[in-house]
Amino acid sequence: MAMTDISREYGAAIFALACESGAKKEYSDALNFVKSVFDAEPEYSEMLASPAIPLGERLAAIAEAFCDDVPAEVLSYLQLMCEKGRIAYFAESVEVFGELYAASERIYNAKIYSAAELTDEQKEKLIKKLEKVYGGTVAGEYLVDAALMGGVVVEVDGNIMDGSLRTRLQDVKEVINS
Repeated sequence: MAMTDISREYGAAIFALACESGAKKEYSDALNFVKSVFDAEPEYSEMLASPAIPLGERLAAIAEAFCDDVPAEVLSYLQLMCEKGRIAYFAESVEVFGELYAASERIYNAKIYSAAELTDEQKEKLIKKLEKVYGGTVAGEYLVDAALMGGVVVEVDGNIMDGSLRTRLQDVKEVINS
């Protein structure tokens, strides 16, 4: 999904506020909570974007829905996006915030492909090794790909480490054919 400049601007702004407040984790949790509500009830964000509903009513709806569940600054952020007609960019702004948060906290997401389901012990060892390599926290998403034949392929932030049997066999084939 291509990020818009508006999403980047708003996401960076709320992240800067979170840093100033020393509440990055709290804001992250709150923003993701609101995003999950919007994802579960898409008509709610559509209502907040509707010019047919008076702005005062839309702002009151935001306050009523979230005032007890999110920090005041996050509530103000939501209301500002609604007031400026930018609520449609909320989900993307949360994504931008998440990327900035992960980078600042050295949190990495890894997609780990294996030919068969990994045991909990294998997953733990692999994550510890990746955390040592990346110098931060690594969260793994595990996927099974029988075409690998054996071994694993790990993708972290666009970097691919391919230790699959399929690739090793292809390398041997190239050596034989050359």
